[in-house]
Amino acid sequence: MDIYTIIFLALAVFIFVRLRSVLGQRTGRERPPYDPYSRDTARPPQPAPDNVVPLPERNTVNPGVPQPVGEDEAPKYRWEGVAPEGSPAAAALDAIARIEPDFDAKHFLSGAKAAYEMIVTAFANGDRRTLKDLLSKEVYDNFAAAITEREGRGETMESRFVAISRADLEQAVAQGATAQLTVRFVSQLISVTRGRDGGVVDGSPDTVADVTDVWTFARELGTRNPNWKLVATEAAQ
Repeated sequence: MDIYTIIFLALAVFIFVRLRSVLGQRTGRERPPYDPYSRDTARPPQPAPDNVVPLPERNTVNPGVPQPVGEDEAPKYRWEGVAPEGSPAAAALDAIARIEPDFDAKHFLSGAKAAYEMIVTAFANGDRRTLKDLLSKEVYDNFAAAITEREGRGETMESRFVAISRADLEQAVAQGATAQLTVRFVSQLISVTRGRDGGVVDGSPDTVADVTDVWTFARELGTRNPNWKLVATEAAQ
């Protein structure tokens, strides 16, 4: 060997020793490279901490507990909350619903309250046109006659509702295609009638009076006209 070969061999041995000291030796106990997409099947399951509550499986149903029923699936009765079960009024409301499936007694009572206020106000104002649309011919004739007499005396009437506290179904009758529903109204009203000179003839402009009326509304079922008309009035006992 020449001097250059000896120098290169010595340099190679030196480099090998340095690399071995830095990189180390394989012992057979090295961990494999980390794969983030593989499951660590070798690691035993660890117990959950005490402050962790395991969530139940999704879409599980407890067979011993009744499940909630959708609103559309719940039984519906036309008389529920309006008339006693098994009463003639309840039977009449069911009969109405058989002819008109969209009929709703609670909705009717809401409309009856609005009609009650409109009719009382229209009568006080002498508004015959509004009354004619809401009253049967017989009732309209009586109301119109009272308005005419009041005007003949030169009197004016003022009525203002404070509240309609109740509107309860008192009776329901369905005969053939004709339905009649009687409602008891309890209201608080300020009403005063003034003479020609403006003096108070009846009532009081400052007093709230409790008023109870029993009115009967009727209409022909199965027709295009959805309006109920007032067919009878009476003062409550």
